[in-house]
Amino acid sequence: MRLAEPYATRPVRCLEVAEFDDWRIKVYGIAYAGDVPEQALVDAALDIARSRLPSPATTDNRYGVGFLGVHQGRDSNFVFLDWWQEENELHHHVWFSSQREPTDLREEQPQDPIACAWDIGVLAHERTAWVSHVLANPSGPDLDAYLSDQLNAEL
Repeated sequence: MRLAEPYATRPVRCLEVAEFDDWRIKVYGIAYAGDVPEQALVDAALDIARSRLPSPATTDNRYGVGFLGVHQGRDSNFVFLDWWQEENELHHHVWFSSQREPTDLREEQPQDPIACAWDIGVLAHERTAWVSHVLANPSGPDLDAYLSDQLNAEL
């Protein structure tokens, strides 16, 4: 198999910590071209998150925090929504859209990938931040520190 093009880093930026319905969600942008994804795609991803996140945000086993990845890729767009539950479990959901209709997001199907090489960089960062600020924190979970621990890099 031949590569369509050699690997190149892409900017990964934490765009904001979105707050709605008692959820606090880090919003990451990843772009194949440019510094951040188009705002219309980010807005569509936020709409998906608002409709998909469980309610209530905080329960005995749910923290009300997570992250949203908005990846404007070369051939298509990926949106992934993750939240922490049961201390160490990550709930991961994925949507896709075409470059021609970026806001027409469809939910993943069994044959779809769950992430690409750049998305996995965000997942790895978030895992490390969760362990550091929640699971291995001697003072107990520090959700504010977790939310402040943001990835802004070329991956």
